[in-house]
Amino acid sequence: MNSNSTKHSVNYKPLKIGPYTLSSNVLLAPMAGITDSVYRNICMQQGAAATVAEMLTSDIAQWKSNKSSQRIIKPTDPEPRIVQISGTQPQIMATAAKLCIDKGAQIIDINMGCPAKKVCKSNAGSALLADEKNVGDILEAVVNAVDAPVTLKIRTGITPKQRNAINIAKIAESSGIQSLAIHGRTRQCMYKGNAEYNTIKSVKNIVSIPVIANGDINSPQTAKKVLAFTGANAIMIGRAAQGNPWIFNQVNYLLQNKKTLPTPSLEEIESVVLTHIVGLYSHYGINVGVRVARKHITWYLKNYKGYAIYKDLLLKADCPQQQQKYLKEFFKNQHTNITELAA
Repeated sequence: MNSNSTKHSVNYKPLKIGPYTLSSNVLLAPMAGITDSVYRNICMQQGAAATVAEMLTSDIAQWKSNKSSQRIIKPTDPEPRIVQISGTQPQIMATAAKLCIDKGAQIIDINMGCPAKKVCKSNAGSALLADEKNVGDILEAVVNAVDAPVTLKIRTGITPKQRNAINIAKIAESSGIQSLAIHGRTRQCMYKGNAEYNTIKSVKNIVSIPVIANGDINSPQTAKKVLAFTGANAIMIGRAAQGNPWIFNQVNYLLQNKKTLPTPSLEEIESVVLTHIVGLYSHYGINVGVRVARKHITWYLKNYKGYAIYKDLLLKADCPQQQQKYLKEFFKNQHTNITELAA
């Protein structure tokens, strides 16, 4: 961001998508393998105004697989229930969208932002940005297929020399898309280098639908700067929320009160971590749940002094009892260290 560029007033109006007015304008980004229903619930409890389910293929034949079946939205999930679908064929995407609505989704999000090779090799995800005609065909097919808001997530383009987000945004608006999230990198960039927000700012200046800024928003201060620079209606936080779901409350607090929210207490952090991993056991089953919990435990604890001592124990624990035992021991030692320092 160029500090000499014109800045907008910081937007802290609750985001509205179709008939849904959210509690704020700070959202959790969809992340495959991470934002399952357990983590989405955690983030909603910690201040995320909305969450998006993990990307679901539009090939409904694959929905019976364990991975896809666990990604399908449930009517008991917090509202608004947003499902993200991925694919390349307009009518297949439209059919998938209708089925998602039938299963309880309230908003359909279309993925044209994923840069992963396994997604792009089939010309889905951010690879679609290279085919603007197909982009329009897909968006119109899905919008016309469902009686629900349809949103879109994209990147700024294919390569730094082929940034066509403005064209895509115009197509999206004319197709009836009701909000547009933009990650500030191109497909080619993957997650390398820094996100750029000039393109997001330019898009915001030419469309009337809500624009959501995404990419490298890793602190309340950065969130505020990005909103001010781009004029975006909202921000979407992804990787910075891994092991740090309270970032949503922290961002909301700074935007509302112009003050920094204190770090959560160790007791609150312990409670969130334990609630999260117990939820994973229930969601995935014991064996898979224990394995999935390991990466989340690492994200939660990696910056704590003393984690190295417990790392092997926590990552090798092969049952819920062991994981919870070592987690409780870890936090007990953290409490002891704090008490000793205060004495």
